[in-house]
Amino acid sequence: MEEKNKIEQVLSQYNLDITDEEVREAVKTIIAEKVPLNDTHEVKKFLMGSVELTTLKTTDSETSVMAFTEKVNQFEEQYPDLPHVATICVYPKFAKTVSETLEVEGVEVACVSGSFPSSQSLIEVKTVETSLAVKDGATEIDIVMNVGAFLEGDYDTVVDEVQQQKEACGEQAMKVILETGCLKTAKNIKIASLLSMYGGADYIKTSTGKLEPAATPEAAYVMCQAIKEYYDKTGIQIGFKPAGGLNSVMDALIYYTIVKEVLGEKWLTNKWFRMGTSRLANLLLSEVVGEEVKFF
Repeated sequence: MEEKNKIEQVLSQYNLDITDEEVREAVKTIIAEKVPLNDTHEVKKFLMGSVELTTLKTTDSETSVMAFTEKVNQFEEQYPDLPHVATICVYPKFAKTVSETLEVEGVEVACVSGSFPSSQSLIEVKTVETSLAVKDGATEIDIVMNVGAFLEGDYDTVVDEVQQQKEACGEQAMKVILETGCLKTAKNIKIASLLSMYGGADYIKTSTGKLEPAATPEAAYVMCQAIKEYYDKTGIQIGFKPAGGLNSVMDALIYYTIVKEVLGEKWLTNKWFRMGTSRLANLLLSEVVGEEVKFF
């Protein structure tokens, strides 16, 4: 009861009086008026360095993940003047494979954990999986918020599970995936963002990419608003990661523009702004070099 009251007290400090319609209108204005200004070679080059190159397939194997990682090593040699990807994101069983194969400085080893993508497991299982991923070389962990508990209004469980998994991360950064397509409303997305940050998230992330709808500009706008308000009240900077459904360079430009307009230049680094995708890497590279390239 005491923790519940504390959570209610935290939420009461933030503006939760938001509607889906006002969010849609704000996003529509940003896309119409601001995105064209960011459709530049330099922005596309920057975005390459924010990509989290991701393979989360049932068919992944040690051999395929090793080859996937080697591509990042080769990119550094073939395109020395371009930014390398920010992260390689894999399942926990491949953390050691990536960390031992990766030769490029500054590329993080991220693992989805905590019974990704459903988060439907015992918290003990989730924390052990996270601890083992970190032990094997993961430098970042992506977990999924307990969506079922959230939708039932059990915010205690949501926060408690985030806190326990953050403890299991030790010194490594943790991203909390909200699975925004399941949350339905802007208000829910705002609350989920705040609970995740309160629980210890270093980043908040839209989606697993396993359910539809995945990332949307509207969800991104609300999450960035929450990050801004949280930063203004606490001084703690939280990163943002859209993931799932990023299919075009224009998608990337839209998310970049939302971050720029809502959060500002301080978030426009490949530490604080990430994009979970693989298909975008080749598309951005093609735009930057001026011809179609299928490198990754």
